[in-house]
Amino acid sequence: MTRLQKSIIGILSVIAIALAAALGFSLYQVYRSVAAQPLGPALPAGAQELPPTWTASPGPSPTPAGMVTLAPTVSFPTHTPAPRCGGPALMNVLVIGADTRGDNYTYGLADAIRLVRVDFVAPRVTVLEFPRDLWVEIPHIADNLDGQDHEKLNQAFLYGQPGFKYWDDPSEGSGLLALTLNKNFGAQIDHYITVNMRTFVNIVNAVGGIDVHIPDKETARTTDLPIGNHHLDGGEALKLVRNREGGNFERADNQSIVICALRKKLTSPSIVTEIPALIEAFEDNIRTDFTPEQLSQLACLGAQMPPQNIQLVSFPSELFKQTRTFDPVFDKRISILDADFAILREYVAQFHAGTWPPAVSGDPAGEEEDSPIVCE
Repeated sequence: MTRLQKSIIGILSVIAIALAAALGFSLYQVYRSVAAQPLGPALPAGAQELPPTWTASPGPSPTPAGMVTLAPTVSFPTHTPAPRCGGPALMNVLVIGADTRGDNYTYGLADAIRLVRVDFVAPRVTVLEFPRDLWVEIPHIADNLDGQDHEKLNQAFLYGQPGFKYWDDPSEGSGLLALTLNKNFGAQIDHYITVNMRTFVNIVNAVGGIDVHIPDKETARTTDLPIGNHHLDGGEALKLVRNREGGNFERADNQSIVICALRKKLTSPSIVTEIPALIEAFEDNIRTDFTPEQLSQLACLGAQMPPQNIQLVSFPSELFKQTRTFDPVFDKRISILDADFAILREYVAQFHAGTWPPAVSGDPAGEEEDSPIVCE
């Protein structure tokens, strides 16, 4: 090979390397662009508005009367660990289980409503259940209901869906429910995930079902399952989360049983083989404004999360009273849950501050009746 040929080969090699680098950089930029694109419309800005100069004071959980103290925010320079998995320090997610039976989201009530606080620093995940029968003010519906602006909380989702479309926002029912939670309880919400019933069944079936344990007669009564261990497929799991035996609060407990069982299955090593089926179950059947990158951050955090750092909590049941009110939409008196919203707002403020619920010690003997449920 002559010197000229070697020079030509060298020049071509440099050009090839440069082209490969440029192509790789371009592909990386495309990947980053795709990974940063939300999978659905973002929430309206009002879904996360709170007074900017006030925050829940640190300290013990609310008193038996349900009252806490609010104090001005004071900032001091402190050294805090960096968030894990490249995520933000905190993320608040609204998770909605819609009772739509088909693959669409044209109609449907919010059958399950959960506010999830994800702490990427601790790490810790806390899940707060909102009773669906609370009588709340729903923004943007009065013009469509002859001035009526109050309905049950679960109807906020319905009125935002395309079948009703009582407000013109791309986030539809998920956004209107987020806005309603913010208006009535001061809930701050960054993102949402909405799953209908058929998709829920597909997800549970895709991971091979879930295993639940029914520990006592009371749980057996409210779940309609005998005491012992049970393996449930998607349909059976759906029946459990929708079981109304015992009332609203028992139903929320049943949903917590399924949430813990599903979390355990999703974090097991065997799930790796089920990922393709799981993705297929998710495709086009979940509503969310998460980006692929944010979903990856959550998956990464889930793999590092100690089980005791996942807590499921409800408001104390004594704060609520079952009553009836006249609903002009249905032209009759309907059953609702009544509560002092000022007290509920204070609980939500402490939930966001990370001071309620308190961390569970791991000693069941020391837990109170309204202590959070900890997934094993």
